[in-house]
Amino acid sequence: MDLAPGKIRKRLAGFTQPGEIALMPFLPAGYPDLESTTASIVELEKAGATLLEIGFPFSDPIADGPTIQHAFTEALKKKLKVAEIFDMIREVRKTASLPLMAMVSYSIVFRYGVDRFAADAKSAGFDGILMPDLPLPEAAAVCRTMIAAGLETVLLVAPTTSPARRAEIARLSTGFIYYLSVSGVTGERSQLPADLPANIADLKQLTDVPICVGFGISTRAHVAELSQVADGAIVGSAMVKRMNQHLHEGPNAIAAAVALYCRELIGKPDGE
Repeated sequence: MDLAPGKIRKRLAGFTQPGEIALMPFLPAGYPDLESTTASIVELEKAGATLLEIGFPFSDPIADGPTIQHAFTEALKKKLKVAEIFDMIREVRKTASLPLMAMVSYSIVFRYGVDRFAADAKSAGFDGILMPDLPLPEAAAVCRTMIAAGLETVLLVAPTTSPARRAEIARLSTGFIYYLSVSGVTGERSQLPADLPANIADLKQLTDVPICVGFGISTRAHVAELSQVADGAIVGSAMVKRMNQHLHEGPNAIAAAVALYCRELIGKPDGE
């Protein structure tokens, strides 16, 4: 969709020099509690994160591996509500200014009401939205609603996605395209697929929308490798694992741990 760049797209456009890349940590909202999510958002911005992906817990995630599934399950045990996540984002916006993207199941959005969800997400302080299970036949209408509310849209492309489907996804994505480094589920991996650079190069022939890569990104070496071919690196399961190491130490300790990991991924562990 031919629109003026929004906050997410503008932030990604700032990484133009060779070796530069945006870093997008993932946080499961409400895990282990909303206070930890709030503290982590604030500290990750200070640590140099470019933007953040905030996951809405869902009982039947489409492509999330065991680490993120566990985090979602624990958050749901506390009866976490969508409205509570919006309230948390609204509060954290008093401190944090970096772009925030909601990662949420379309079934949640549908039950909440598409128009209502779009309006409430934007008013709470979200800048973009990714619905990993959004059916492509419905995607155009849903994306128009999100865009009309002021949210940038992000859609997924897998290595197995057909060329025709890739072209349609590129057309509907206004923030960036989320490229899955591998087919399957999220989780840390020792190395990135050998065909990743060629696959991203092919996708870049279709669109000038930024391309960010997720699934298996967990080390500084991964991020450095991606900086040669992609616009952004998304770190999910590995970020949650760092949280797990400090679960019983409170929100500040969890936030400090993910911030340290963020600096390590960027290549500035000393906080430069």
